[in-house]
Amino acid sequence: MKKEFYTLASFEYVADVQIIKGKLESEGIEVFLPDENTLNADPMISNALGGVKIQVRSEDKERAMEIYDEIRHYAVDDSGNLIVCPNCKAQKSEVYYTGKGILYKLFPFFEKRKYKCLNCNMISKP
Repeated sequence: MKKEFYTLASFEYVADVQIIKGKLESEGIEVFLPDENTLNADPMISNALGGVKIQVRSEDKERAMEIYDEIRHYAVDDSGNLIVCPNCKAQKSEVYYTGKGILYKLFPFFEKRKYKCLNCNMISKP
């Protein structure tokens, strides 16, 4: 059975997805934001729900990924330089939180920041 929707990305707050949603819709791609209303009502439960997910129809996946890659922002260090993957040297990393354990689910700001390379999927520390 084919999945009807593809999760393009996940963000902590609904406001973080609005520009991406607008860009995708302007390109004719229908966008779905599960839990959008729930998180608008209570943003503090975002981590418990896994954030707000941007979903597109499976048949729009490839085009949506192309558009998202054009406008996405990659992780930068304190000096504003792109994070370089220690494995493949790509400069396409995003902040990554595992959210394992009840403490980190309730208080995610205690978890040490890590980065996930979008090229080789390696997870590294700064």
